[in-house]
Amino acid sequence: MAAQPLSAAEIEALPKDLPGWSVVNGKLHRSFKFADFSEAFGFMARVALAAEAMGHHPEWSNVWSTVVIDLTTHDTGGLSNLDKELAGRISTFLG
Repeated sequence: MAAQPLSAAEIEALPKDLPGWSVVNGKLHRSFKFADFSEAFGFMARVALAAEAMGHHPEWSNVWSTVVIDLTTHDTGGLSNLDKELAGRISTFLG
């Protein structure tokens, strides 16, 4: 799937379309809190596999039970359909 930039209206609708996500500093952003490091790491492994399959990788960090994810498409200079798609896939891993 090729990256297509999102319009201003599509970006504005992202928090409604993707509950729990917000747009912060031009990136699709979400913080996830888990019971412990093992649960957080398992979540990151699932995200990594989905991201690799899409060829679209997150900016992220992990500190013990917290995972912070920011999505942006460097090739388009902002948010794209790939960010929205990956955020949607990530959200499905939460149960």
